[in-house]
Amino acid sequence: MNKPKGKVYLVGAGPGDIAYLTLKACKLLSIAEVLIYDALVDTELLQHLPQDCLQVNVGKRGGQPSTPQTEINNLLVKYCQLGRQVVRLKSGDPFIFGRSTSEIEALKAADCAFEVIPGISSALAAPLLAGIPLTDPVMSRCFAVLTAHEPDALDWEALSRLETLVILMGAQQLGEIIHRLVRQGRSRTTPIAIIQWAATPQQQIWTGTLENILEQTSGVSLSPAAIVIGQVVELRPYLEPKNIYIEEFLFSNAPHLETMDANLPPSPPLPLSPSLPLTGKTVLVTRAAGQSSQFTQALTSQGATVIEMPTIEIVPPSSWEGLDNAISQISSFDWLILTSTNGVDYFFERLFAQNKDARTLSDLKIAVVGEKTAQSLKQRCLQADFIPPNFVADSLIENFPEELAGKKVLFPRVETGGREILVQELTAKGALVVEVAAYQSRCPENVPPPAEIALQNGTVDVITFTSSKTVQFFYQLIQKVFSKNSQEDLSFALPEVSSHQSIAKSIEKVCIASIGPQTSKTCRSLFGRVDVEAEEYTLEGLTQALIKWSINS
Repeated sequence: MNKPKGKVYLVGAGPGDIAYLTLKACKLLSIAEVLIYDALVDTELLQHLPQDCLQVNVGKRGGQPSTPQTEINNLLVKYCQLGRQVVRLKSGDPFIFGRSTSEIEALKAADCAFEVIPGISSALAAPLLAGIPLTDPVMSRCFAVLTAHEPDALDWEALSRLETLVILMGAQQLGEIIHRLVRQGRSRTTPIAIIQWAATPQQQIWTGTLENILEQTSGVSLSPAAIVIGQVVELRPYLEPKNIYIEEFLFSNAPHLETMDANLPPSPPLPLSPSLPLTGKTVLVTRAAGQSSQFTQALTSQGATVIEMPTIEIVPPSSWEGLDNAISQISSFDWLILTSTNGVDYFFERLFAQNKDARTLSDLKIAVVGEKTAQSLKQRCLQADFIPPNFVADSLIENFPEELAGKKVLFPRVETGGREILVQELTAKGALVVEVAAYQSRCPENVPPPAEIALQNGTVDVITFTSSKTVQFFYQLIQKVFSKNSQEDLSFALPEVSSHQSIAKSIEKVCIASIGPQTSKTCRSLFGRVDVEAEEYTLEGLTQALIKWSINS
């Protein structure tokens, strides 16, 4: 039997946000068996990997501890020779300060197959996203890209004569860069821009001149940053697109984010670009895998960095017998109640399995809870007969459009229950309720690495919950995270208190955001508090609640 052939892909991850990842790179991530990656800007990239993909973080960021290059080379060769599909993921472009030459030499020496996949370099993306063109018919007919890791290795006399310079990995050497350029005759009034965390929601920009930029950024940790030096920086006010946030969300008590006066150092320094309301906030989303994309997109569009941590898995029930029997007698029911999109999906899956379709429901009235549930029903060409105005299942009875006495109601629900109050109230009104299991929810076995790292490092600002189950399962999973961490690092061990107190303490500085009253009740039971609750109990309502919280915090 032939040994499977391995291959190494040196892939550019782009400048920051996952939105700038190429389609080819995304496809390779989806089939990777081994991922060897640098300190990435957007850990959401890791969520495109197969569940069984081996992930090896080799660091490589701004002077911080990292795996030696020779060891990285050996890892690439090792896994390729084992027949694995290996993705070597690098920020930006692999061939622009990506240290790919050494890795390719090692692969060729070992006769390993490899391919290089280009990515968008921050050298090009950072100026563009800051509204700074690198070329201009008058101001800049050429530009140079350099790294300032080793200032003595550069020809500063030649560089000082070039119209535009783009400097990567130079934030820690800013003073030395300015000193050497000025010493070679560059004017102190030359414009300069510093773009920090380019292509991410945390992007910040400072502009000034070689004479005053050090004063403006005094005391600020600028890494990671791209530096642009040249007259083209002056074009930024004319080319930067208007930010909608200024019109819609900037209130009189919010920070004033106009162009800074170069002669007045800010305290603290402010970026020159206006921020979206959730800029700088890292939000943990706990919805089920495959159901979080719309919510994630809504949050990122407002500037948030989103980490997905599915705390609930939706799977078929242990038996279809109850639901199948009910569907076979569907004409005997007066009402069908659906309280989630999962209920809709599985109900219609079993309806179609019996060679039936929506016409079978023509004599049946349908009540749904939630806007998303109604939309899911509408996708099957059906309109709900009743939707409670406040989106809460337990208050459905208060506004029910007709008498329930003697009515037969079919209620497909999660196998473990969870809507006892609704069933009790329906029964109290004289309805005959038939509960059947349409699906079951369970707690995932593992926490995705990006979420685990963020929780352990304390970089999560907000945790969102959209159901009581997501709260309960998150509680179970976070116990694993912190118990694992305390075993590996005794210095991190939590105080000798109860598990309940330990979990609450571990996230005491994190905002807990809930979609509605029932979810909030569970949050208070397990964490002792809720910081944000949506006024409208929908994902849109939760997003708006977080925007208000961020603006007022």
